[in-house]
Amino acid sequence: MAVKQTSTYLSIVLPVYNEEENINLQYKRIVDTVSPLKKNFEMVFVDDGSMDRSFELLSDLAKKDKRVKIVRFRRNFGQTAAMAAGIDYSSGKVIVFMDSDLQNEPADIKKLLDKIEEGYDVVSGWRFHRKDKLISRKIPSRIANKIISKVTGVSLHDLGCSLKAYRSDVLKKVKLYGEMHRFIPIHASMVGAKIIEIPVGHHPRQFGQSKYGIKRTFKVMLDLMTVKFLSSFSTKPIYLYGGVGLFMFFLSFTCGTATILMKYFSGYYMTGNPFLLLTVMFFILGGVMILMGIQSEILIRIYHEAQNVRPYHVRGLTNIKVPKDSYGI
Repeated sequence: MAVKQTSTYLSIVLPVYNEEENINLQYKRIVDTVSPLKKNFEMVFVDDGSMDRSFELLSDLAKKDKRVKIVRFRRNFGQTAAMAAGIDYSSGKVIVFMDSDLQNEPADIKKLLDKIEEGYDVVSGWRFHRKDKLISRKIPSRIANKIISKVTGVSLHDLGCSLKAYRSDVLKKVKLYGEMHRFIPIHASMVGAKIIEIPVGHHPRQFGQSKYGIKRTFKVMLDLMTVKFLSSFSTKPIYLYGGVGLFMFFLSFTCGTATILMKYFSGYYMTGNPFLLLTVMFFILGGVMILMGIQSEILIRIYHEAQNVRPYHVRGLTNIKVPKDSYGI
């Protein structure tokens, strides 16, 4: 039975990319576990440019169940764009994200909603018994999570877990672009969201192939630099730029002093000191590159927010009633 969007309590957002083996099973599991909760809900599937039968299977489900909403991208834009679209096109008071690969446990949705009703704004899943490869997935994830928690001050064990619940009024204030989906709880904390983490189930992948690899850990570390800058220096960049400048002056003074002492005590020519030249050259180049990267991130953020540009383009919508000129259509 169709549920009016205006009365929707729960929106379950599922990014989809080549998951034809999992779609029908995922749909059935969600319906079987969420329907007994007696809450109006919708499932927003975001087809991120799938090249298999994913969209065809989703369309069949949407014809039978009006609670199934489909946002279809023109091409593959990535998980962050898919999640941004899920936020834009969802209508629930609470938004739950989960993967479409059957690794998340739909039964845990009730646990997330219970915490939301206790007054939390963000409930983050923690895959306590994670069913992934140790070397390529679990160890890099643990290291990255510890570093992120230390740098940002938001203590979470498993930022990479897709199963999370948010109050929509908090989540819709978060602007997503690039690869920032994993930092949504941190962005939410910037606006004062109350966050809690709870253990959730996790299953090994049965069908299809994982789209993630160890290289994502390096992307996380680079994105962390941006998040730290935006959370600590976005309103006072002179503290960062000035601090780096003063540090460079200090190094310059130290190296200059060392060069003079080497000349005075050992007769080493100042102009032929390769240590001084290499130190100055690499340090300045490194500082310039990092600062240019941060400036670029700021420009991208201004571009997306000031012009209201979405990081995706939609080919079509199913069971979603919005103007066709909105959100990149």
